[in-house]
Amino acid sequence: MRIVLAGTGSAVGKTTISTGIMKALSKEYKIQPFKIGPDYIDPTYHTLATGNTSRNLDSFFMDEDQIRTSFKRGMEKSKGDIGIIEGVRGLYEGISPIEDVGNSASIAKALDSPVILIMNARSLVKSAAAIVLGFKQLDPNVKIEGVILNKVKGKRHYLKAKESVEKLTGTNVIGGIPRDESLTVDERHLGLVPALEKEKIAGNIEKWASVVEEYIDLDAIVRIMKSSSKIKGKTSELWKIANKNPLKIGVAIDEIFSFYYKENLESLEDNNAKIIPFSPCKDEKIPDADALYIGGGYPEVFKKELSSNESMLKSIKKFSDDNNPIYAECGGLVYLSKSIDGRKMVNIYPYDSFMTQKVQGLSYVIAKSLKDNLISQKGEVFRGHEFHYTKIDTANRKQHTNFAFDILRGRGIANNKDGIILNNTLANFIHIHACSCPNFAYNFTKNVTEAWSIFSTHYL
Repeated sequence: MRIVLAGTGSAVGKTTISTGIMKALSKEYKIQPFKIGPDYIDPTYHTLATGNTSRNLDSFFMDEDQIRTSFKRGMEKSKGDIGIIEGVRGLYEGISPIEDVGNSASIAKALDSPVILIMNARSLVKSAAAIVLGFKQLDPNVKIEGVILNKVKGKRHYLKAKESVEKLTGTNVIGGIPRDESLTVDERHLGLVPALEKEKIAGNIEKWASVVEEYIDLDAIVRIMKSSSKIKGKTSELWKIANKNPLKIGVAIDEIFSFYYKENLESLEDNNAKIIPFSPCKDEKIPDADALYIGGGYPEVFKKELSSNESMLKSIKKFSDDNNPIYAECGGLVYLSKSIDGRKMVNIYPYDSFMTQKVQGLSYVIAKSLKDNLISQKGEVFRGHEFHYTKIDTANRKQHTNFAFDILRGRGIANNKDGIILNNTLANFIHIHACSCPNFAYNFTKNVTEAWSIFSTHYL
């Protein structure tokens, strides 16, 4: 059973309602949550609500076969009864004004999944029907089976809008959420505040679930999901699995560095890597590992705490100076720079970084490798995304910056280049999903074992 919960646009309350539904149904079913699009933050809410790690589905990163494979993999890993998929923005909003790449509709069609529309119904009655009718007629292959009205003024407003939608569009309205400013979540510069930072979020999720139970017909949602047919179409391998040599990768995972796709870690494990979590903020030094992986997060927000942990800064710097492999993304890149807003960081890269008020990169990315590197080979083209407010100042250094990637779509660090190589360390603003860079884990693990082999031959 599966369902896509998609919005009619932005600011419709999609995340709070989706998370509330996940939590409410978790009392009776084992829910496997999914999020459409390149998003690390909403999935933390899903994970708290269901107890199962939320996974991302994205038709810019994945072809249809991979979408089906990834969905089935997620369901099998959690032994889930129901797959609930939160959409991204409006149902049809993607990277093209015409095509479906990157939108929620593409995922619904690949999985042949029914869709429930979530609509901001403030001040709408008959116009609500017009919106639903337009969404249904734009693509008849998208199975819109229900509507949830959000921000309704009261019972009278709800009943009038419900009658309009059902009689004029033939689509069941399965609930109406009243206006309530407390049914929101805090935000910061990268979007919703990650659930791992806020203990109170668990309480908020309980409240969202209570509201959903009161105002939404959950039995109707289950009936719609039960009507979904068996997923048709081919499946395919998600990534290359070929490394046979066991190795250990220390992964920075804490309240600061939390932006990891579950599939990235699983792809490394499939290539014989043991993941060893550590905290750059709380631990004194890195773990015993053959390589490090430092993902994205909020180092610019926690720069004071990171800067004060001098033993960890020195530990990572020495690891790189000794030519051990390190791969870092976005927040990880900033952490490995000389400083953030004047506060000292690891200083592998001799560049200062600083926070800006304006977003510096917000885009899907297509990159081409300019040379062999830790995660890809020369000429290899892969996809990712970027979302950051921080800049790396490479312009004021006299020495040459050794870039690994040419950015064909997106911005990168500077001059449409990304991925700085120094020693055996590679760091970039690009966030990679293992399905969009299927050789990522194999190349990484292979290069780690080869680096260790060279070190052993020469120094041991």
